[in-house]
Amino acid sequence: MEILSPDSVRAVLKERGCCVIMPTYDNAGTLSDVISSVLEYCDDLIVINDGCTDGTPEILKKFGQKIDVLTHPFNWGKGVALRNGLERAMERGFSHAISIDSDGQHSAADIAGFAKALQEMPGTLVVGARNLNADGMPGGNTFANKFSNFWFRLETGISLQDTQSGYRLYPLDSIDLSGKFTGGYEFELEILVYSAWKGVKVANIPVSVSYPPDRVSHFKPFRDFARISILNTILVAICFFWRWPASFFRKLTWTNVKSFIDRNIIHSPESNARIASSVMLGCFMGILPIWGYQMVCAFALAHLLKLNKVIVLVASNISLPPLIPFIIFGSYWLGCTVLGQPMIFSMDNFSLEVAGTVLLQYILGAVLLAALVSALSWLLTFTVLVACGRHNKHNKIG
Repeated sequence: MEILSPDSVRAVLKERGCCVIMPTYDNAGTLSDVISSVLEYCDDLIVINDGCTDGTPEILKKFGQKIDVLTHPFNWGKGVALRNGLERAMERGFSHAISIDSDGQHSAADIAGFAKALQEMPGTLVVGARNLNADGMPGGNTFANKFSNFWFRLETGISLQDTQSGYRLYPLDSIDLSGKFTGGYEFELEILVYSAWKGVKVANIPVSVSYPPDRVSHFKPFRDFARISILNTILVAICFFWRWPASFFRKLTWTNVKSFIDRNIIHSPESNARIASSVMLGCFMGILPIWGYQMVCAFALAHLLKLNKVIVLVASNISLPPLIPFIIFGSYWLGCTVLGQPMIFSMDNFSLEVAGTVLLQYILGAVLLAALVSALSWLLTFTVLVACGRHNKHNKIG
């Protein structure tokens, strides 16, 4: 990628309607240098003072009209600061915004790379990918990024090298800030996932990263990692209960059904028993009470057992939203029957609060129901395949 000079970068950003936004909270030790370096490449810088309690206000005053300052009365969190900065950029008529941290870890010289991406990939949400294997990189950053990348791929089907970097190029005309509920570091993950769901292209470009001695980080590993994990759980639940079933039904055309049957059953080299075993595993995992993780576990087990992953994933959709109440109620009824306990509620008074009081009956019943349905699915699938005349010389398990 051709490297642009600072003047060329400034011209590209001006022509394309791009500004830089910088949330900051108590980074007085690095703030002045970071602002000065950014102004070498961009004339339009929005700084969000997120309730700073150090010398930040005095530093910002030194730059006068060179920067646009938003001030929060309290520390509302990076997510809120970033969202308000993006909204200010939209209000001022910018079409793109580059976000950069104020703690000195990002190099302003990499704005040139974002400017080039702006020319070559307009409308793309670009995330700066750090070299997490570089010397001096905290080990926790590497693990957290791999963890985040895994969940992002699960939630969107898109593979990125770095999903946690705060150095980004946002296409303001394409992203939607309404309805976002997170206010901390997890906001960057939320907006990335929702943008991908909306159809916004996402991509990585390489950026450098350094950790100066006077850098002040406000990332609290336990607290913020827990909040990110909770957000991922919510996003996976949205996928499980809405996006994946909706996608399944959109693709459920007669042509696709015929293609699926032809590719994975009629002309599959697998035996009838292994095809039936794939259906059985999918049904079992689809009913097993591990909501939000059923398809992930089903895929992992299919890989481990060398079963047909496509059939397993399709069969795991047995827990589609219309069937979920019946599966839950059937699990509870079966659990109560096995334990010899009375049912204390019916479909008329079903709620999550009531379900919490009878968790043991539900879990036991769900496991038994999963085993029963999966066994019947194996028998039915195998019988239908044989009855339809599908024979295979490897028609045995193994």
